Amino acid sequence: MENRQTYPVDIAGVHRELPLFEIKPGLKIAILNILGDTELVQACAKALALKLASIDYDVLLTAEAKSIPLAHALAVETNKPYVVLRKVYKPYMGNSLRTETLSITTGEPQYLYLDEKDVDAMKGRKVVILDDVISTGSTLQGMRLLVQKAGAEVVAEAAVFTEGERAKWRDVVALGHLPVFTD
Repeated sequence: MENRQTYPVDIAGVHRELPLFEIKPGLKIAILNILGDTELVQACAKALALKLASIDYDVLLTAEAKSIPLAHALAVETNKPYVVLRKVYKPYMGNSLRTETLSITTGEPQYLYLDEKDVDAMKGRKVVILDDVISTGSTLQGMRLLVQKAGAEVVAEAAVFTEGERAKWRDVVALGHLPVFTD
């Protein structure tokens, strides 16, 4: 394994060293990968549940894949259902809704799909959009668009971390903020 630089974080009472990855020449970001990290996921879910307690909402919405464990843990903490937007269409998803986003980690366009079964479940509902890290806002914008297409209303946006330009994310319910690293 490469000897990689890390960025230390203390979030929801848990310490982690986030590896730095160059996503384009001269630009590195700290990567939060909560998959399999039950200690961190549980701590973040409890902390986010407290921060969201005063918000009136019906359902949590996230995009696959890294934030799914967080959505599940937060749903357990808050006793609210959650919906997962998929990145690949499967035939069993029926007449799904779709939007395009651009991921900072891949640099490639990708699609988000709201499964047909979830379209009706979302209609008329108050939604909290949830992600692990909100960076450029492209995924967030795609998620907002799908909420609107489903006839629901975004009442809050939440994440473990926001990243980059802090002022851009002042309305996001977050546990922390990550800088971007330039050479």
